[in-house]
Amino acid sequence: MAKFSRFQLSLVAGVALGALIPAKQVFAAHSVSASTGTGKSAAKTVLVSKTKMAARKKNAALMASSESIDVGGHSVNSVFTPSTPRHSTTQVTIVTGAELLKTGQTSVLSALAQANPAITTAALPGGGASSFVQTMQLRGQSPDDTLILVNGHRRHIGANFNSNSGTNWGSEPSDISLIPISAIDHIEVVTEGASALYGQDAIAGAVNIVLKHNTHGGSINFKNSGYYAGDGQGLDGSADYGMALGHNGGYLDLAAQVTHQQPTTRGGDFYGTLFNDGRNETADRDIQRGLGTPKSTLETISENMSVPLISDYNFYSTSTFSHRRSNVAETYRSATSSWTNTNLYPDGNQPYIGMDQYDFETDNGIKARKFGFAWDAYITYARDKQNYRTMDSENVSYPDSTQTSFEDGASISSEMTAGLRGSRSFRPSWAPKPINLRFGAEYRHDTFQMTEGEEASWSGLGATDHPGNVPMSATHQSRDIYEGNINLDFYVTKKWEWTLGGRVASYSNMATVETGSIGTRYNFNKRWAVRANINTGYRPPTLGALSYFYSAPYPGYTVDQVPSSSDVAKYFGAGKMSGEYSRSYSIGIDATPVDDFHVTGNLYYIAINGRMGSTKSFSVDPNDTALKALLDAANLSTATSISYYANLYNTQTFGGDLSADYTLHTKNMGKFRFALGVNFSDNEIRSAQDSLVNEYTKMMVLHSAPKNREQISVNWEMGKWSVFVQEMRYGSIIYMAAPTGAGAVPFTQNPGFITNMEVNYKVMPHWSIGVGANNLGNKYPTRVPSSIANTQQGLSKYASYSPYGFNGGMYYVKTSLDF
Repeated sequence: MAKFSRFQLSLVAGVALGALIPAKQVFAAHSVSASTGTGKSAAKTVLVSKTKMAARKKNAALMASSESIDVGGHSVNSVFTPSTPRHSTTQVTIVTGAELLKTGQTSVLSALAQANPAITTAALPGGGASSFVQTMQLRGQSPDDTLILVNGHRRHIGANFNSNSGTNWGSEPSDISLIPISAIDHIEVVTEGASALYGQDAIAGAVNIVLKHNTHGGSINFKNSGYYAGDGQGLDGSADYGMALGHNGGYLDLAAQVTHQQPTTRGGDFYGTLFNDGRNETADRDIQRGLGTPKSTLETISENMSVPLISDYNFYSTSTFSHRRSNVAETYRSATSSWTNTNLYPDGNQPYIGMDQYDFETDNGIKARKFGFAWDAYITYARDKQNYRTMDSENVSYPDSTQTSFEDGASISSEMTAGLRGSRSFRPSWAPKPINLRFGAEYRHDTFQMTEGEEASWSGLGATDHPGNVPMSATHQSRDIYEGNINLDFYVTKKWEWTLGGRVASYSNMATVETGSIGTRYNFNKRWAVRANINTGYRPPTLGALSYFYSAPYPGYTVDQVPSSSDVAKYFGAGKMSGEYSRSYSIGIDATPVDDFHVTGNLYYIAINGRMGSTKSFSVDPNDTALKALLDAANLSTATSISYYANLYNTQTFGGDLSADYTLHTKNMGKFRFALGVNFSDNEIRSAQDSLVNEYTKMMVLHSAPKNREQISVNWEMGKWSVFVQEMRYGSIIYMAAPTGAGAVPFTQNPGFITNMEVNYKVMPHWSIGVGANNLGNKYPTRVPSSIANTQQGLSKYASYSPYGFNGGMYYVKTSLDF
């Protein structure tokens, strides 16, 4: 595929540096209109002056929020702002914190997916350990192909590798649900394959979460929810508080959220023999709990702070800490199963996997103005540890044992980043508008670790239904990344804008990779503009993808996901993994045809070479003595199938999106805001390693997420009342119940229409109460035929990765206090 050469990157740098040569350099003062999700705005001007008042204004401007300008306006792309310029050559969609809360969702990811049709997320990403963390797809791509930023800095990925078969199989993304929803000012969704502009991994785009930076006031929110079916009660409480630090523009914004979710169950009746006596005919068969929302408790806190030090210097700090505990039901084992010790479980048993997760990130740095440049020097450290255990279980290899709980080991990831960024806005005499220059260098040290489970969890047949980490899986991997980038934004005429970007990244365990970006925008006037972009991108495999081990027992067979570097994987054809290379093209419009009416539209094409995924499940031949020796040496003698992670596909995606909103102000009926969003993306496989894939693995890439999403909404406000109504349509998906056997039969889930509604009333100026419902009409997915469901003991009543879930309608009541 085409990549930007070193010469092209040098040309970008040469243009930028050459522009600094003219003697008549004017360092333009920045005028920024800061727009927050709470509707507050402030204008701040940075003036070069020696007076005390000017110094205060400059310090306050160091942590300015986002630019808010008209369609034809000019954005100041400074390292001082945590936001992305909205009206430039790339498409940026804003979802405010208030809009997130209005969805009725407590998880940031679920709320964002409901608010933005370019994003889809499954209620249950997969089985087993893959159920712990929700994953996000932007424009139909892998979750790992979207770069997550917080205040413009890279957010760490988690330690949960999605190794179990299902949607987003093989991904290890950042978990934005670990950020308190009350901490968020707004979220910027960059729907552009812009690795060169924002960082490696941004093949599909980037999501930048901008935290609140208030100097006073806060909010307290409580919510109680439950499903129409009578289960899944949820309790959620969140709060935030902002205060001024000093008198020169400093602030400290604290936020916290606690969410407790009771489980749901939507699985079908058990299909098979429960008992070998007369009880089999009369026994209750509603006993499986594997298809449902897991029981979980999440506590998360955050701080976002800026402290002016001396003139032109600001210290800032952003930190989050989270603890999550989840219990996920596994495959039910009847009393007649060879995996059941009837001395412990005479009536059969329902095993569970438990997870305790501790996640921490702190981002600290100094922003300063020196030598005519704006500087941002920072150090970030993050660590995510997930401890696993199997409960209500047994190891039938030890029939006399009474042990029912097993420690399965842990997964640990960490990321340490140190970086320096600089920017300058200047205007030579020949330039029609100021030129923006940005550049930076970054060093990252990534680690991934798996620890061995206790011997009883993996020896013999291992703990039912989730064996612990075998000794072979214990690993401690690390790598160093050195990265540099430069970006130039300039106008060739007063209406014609260009951006040029280049990035070079060197990986200690991979190659040195160059990516580039060229974007242009033409502003016909203040109401109409067109833009186009060409980008190349790169995403390396995560350390988890290189070294993760997981055992997935099913009734009658067991699939073990082994590291691609292991001898077992090499026996089945594994080679050295490389990263994904991409190229993308897009064209779009920005328009404000009339006042209060905004329209954006895009058409795009994304091609990915070496797209990563899990291989098909290779059957273990019991008569293959060489393979048996390898499996025995790895303590995998019970495995009946083997799969591993590899570069499998060359894919292409054709897509487009359209969004529009109109605000109507009336004299007697209040204010109405109408909004429309449409997204479609069609994935195709251009070529594949046919010996390593099958129909199941291809379906997970092509059809596990809907090709199209449409939604319309209206938000009405009048006096003390407000009403929000949203109608969403999800396109069809293809569901396959299992990776092998009769369960690997494609089943089409029909498109679904979902209605969401919320009514709010202000009891007092700062106190409101609300009632609402998600999936007001209690819509369930298409029922899976029994012939397919019975391959998993009847469990798969609905598609587990349905994009709008399988729990039916949910109601909630909430109250909010602003102060």
